[in-house]
Amino acid sequence: MDIINKENLIHALTKFQEGKPFHHCVVDNFFTKKIANELSDEFLEYKSEKWFSYLNPLEDKKALNDWNAFPQLTYAVFNYLNSRSFIDVIQKYVGTELFSDNGLHGGGWHIHGRGGNLNPHLDYSIHPKLLLQRKVNLIIYLSPDLKEEDGGHLGLWNSDSKEEKPTTLAKEISPKFNRAVIFDTTQNSWHGMSRPLSHDRNMLRKSMAVYYLCEAKEGTSPRQRALFAPRENQIGNKEIEDIIKLRSDVKRSHSVYKV
Repeated sequence: MDIINKENLIHALTKFQEGKPFHHCVVDNFFTKKIANELSDEFLEYKSEKWFSYLNPLEDKKALNDWNAFPQLTYAVFNYLNSRSFIDVIQKYVGTELFSDNGLHGGGWHIHGRGGNLNPHLDYSIHPKLLLQRKVNLIIYLSPDLKEEDGGHLGLWNSDSKEEKPTTLAKEISPKFNRAVIFDTTQNSWHGMSRPLSHDRNMLRKSMAVYYLCEAKEGTSPRQRALFAPRENQIGNKEIEDIIKLRSDVKRSHSVYKV
């Protein structure tokens, strides 16, 4: 069974290390058309109780990484994306030996509804169980009805490494159906939704996410939770600052997943 359009993937990966503000590439028509449509149809209903919800001023999304909840095709595709044969293709262009995370920690299915949001953030650095460093994100968008004006764009930010914060928005990537984005998470890689989803239509932003790991080098940040930044209209807001601190704390982050 042909799952991905390998030529599209390799063509995009040849430009991976040219990506700015950090290494990345965009792969259109990532899956074969049939696979993409079937994967989109397999997503659970937004109201399903199986989703884990994040609902606070920094993020409004739902996620699911339980393999037992995935339908047959979704299960098979996640298995393929974590296979050695697929990872070998990516690591050739990334230039670092990569390892799978079969537990899909932080990955799996993601879904945003009306008004869905994800502030600029840095991903966790060290995997809490494997103690390897998170190196590469693969995100594939699977909402055929999502329009440009609906928002939900992936933003990539320039940054101030000394003050650990994003500065200017460098690039926006529309969550076009069957579009994949692959990016390096170790280069002060501030990313998130540059535009929250519109409130005007009852649409969904569906995506699959797989993360690849590498050996952690000496001096690597020990961060085990995402570090968020305020949006412009949240700067100086003490409540937001407190939530950001709690959200990045391993022992206390669960207290602010839902506020």
